[in-house]
Amino acid sequence: QVQIAESGGGLVQPGGSLKLSCVVSGLPFHLFPMEWYRQAPGNQRELVGRIDSENVANYADSVRGRFTLSRDNAQNTCYLQMYGLKLEDTAVYYCSTMRGFSKYFGQGTQVTVSS
Repeated sequence: QVQIAESGGGLVQPGGSLKLSCVVSGLPFHLFPMEWYRQAPGNQRELVGRIDSENVANYADSVRGRFTLSRDNAQNTCYLQMYGLKLEDTAVYYCSTMRGFSKYFGQGTQVTVSS
């Protein structure tokens, strides 16, 4: 059974930084692309970025240049480093992967950007 657990969220001032972590179990992590999504109140869940098994990362326009994805295959962990946080980055952030026809999400971690 695939399990995903995010951590690292919190309250940060505008311009600040946070690093989110995502630990995955139940599949050969190093073979699978990982994605980060976010969902703000009243909004649809949106894709923040994706990192494939070759460590190639792609980002949404809204976060490109401020957010960085990485992964540690030995630790089955994916990271989302966020810099220059803005008020509009406030959301619940979810880590996700897909195996076969099934897409898996963690429980999410809250990121609040506020002065």
